[in-house]
Amino acid sequence: VWALGGALAWLALSAAAQSTNPCATGITEPYLDTHLGAPSDGIITVRCFKEGDSVKAGDVILELDKRLEELDVERRRVVMEQKKLEWESTAKLFANSKSISKEELDKKETDYKVALGDYQIAQEAVRRRLVIAPFDGVITDIYHQVGEACEARQTQDPLVRLVDTKRCLFISNVEAKTAANLKLDQKVQLEIDTGNRTVSVQGQVSFISPVVDPASGLVKVKVRFDNPDGKIRPGLAAKMLLE
Repeated sequence: VWALGGALAWLALSAAAQSTNPCATGITEPYLDTHLGAPSDGIITVRCFKEGDSVKAGDVILELDKRLEELDVERRRVVMEQKKLEWESTAKLFANSKSISKEELDKKETDYKVALGDYQIAQEAVRRRLVIAPFDGVITDIYHQVGEACEARQTQDPLVRLVDTKRCLFISNVEAKTAANLKLDQKVQLEIDTGNRTVSVQGQVSFISPVVDPASGLVKVKVRFDNPDGKIRPGLAAKMLLE
């Protein structure tokens, strides 16, 4: 009887605590988390960073063999510059004399623009031999090493995993009535268990699913929060305090 009474008292206290301080549990994730693939097939020749390094958007992480593409760029640059000189000299003759027809001038201009386009295409071919960071972040995994072949299939054969941990998301599935009381851009308080202590941070509701999961009756909610010093490691359990 005493054991039953104690259990009932504990349940009553737990319910009271939840009613006075309701919360929604969830998990933290990086704001951006992507696997980078090779833009084209090739052999990895240069590895510019290692796992754990921070990179800026635009930094080259890996290079594929690109000697043939670079030679093609140089060849097309020479052709483009020659066509440009021919067009400019023809334009001067046309302006200073009547020995050049307008049709011939137009043809020289067209030849130059075609050569310029070929040169830019060749430059793009070189760029596609590079694996470039699309945003500021930290490299968590490099799956291929120098000398290994790779294919241009991002989902099946990724080369690098890059995450942005300076901004994070708290993701939770809450009851529909709870979601109804939340608004986009609403400020909420998060408590994150780091393992040895609980960190309290303020977040902002960035997403409320417009649909309810029919199986669970829950609504997905995302809260964005800043993590500039990286003290919070994404993947930790957390809870959102509800008023």
